[in-house]
Amino acid sequence: MKTIKVIIEKADRNYSAYLDGIDGIVTTGANVSEIKSNMYKAINAFVEECEELGCEVPEEFSGEYELVFKMDVESVLDFYSGIFTKAGLERITGINQKQLWHYASGARKPRPEQAVKLESALHKLGEELLAISL
Repeated sequence: MKTIKVIIEKADRNYSAYLDGIDGIVTTGANVSEIKSNMYKAINAFVEECEELGCEVPEEFSGEYELVFKMDVESVLDFYSGIFTKAGLERITGINQKQLWHYASGARKPRPEQAVKLESALHKLGEELLAISL
């Protein structure tokens, strides 16, 4: 199965997404779920249009493929700003609040190690939450 990376970025009032390495397919949405749904629709519409016009369908869409969604740190911090406080993120990541504010505002990009630290902490939290039954 092929993996296609979808890059999600913060836009003015919502989020935009495009396919890494494949031109011509973009979408927008208010949240990640909407982006996912809209991206599948955009891909299907693109493939149908290619077939109708006799254009070559990109090889990535032949056979089975999986979309993997990637956000930059600024977009993640913005998207979840109503859920995670900087103090809470500091506790689970070990990254101080001042740095998190810089990352969230886009004033400073995190070093790759810091981005991995944040991603790992969020994934660990997700795993812990999935293990809980109520």
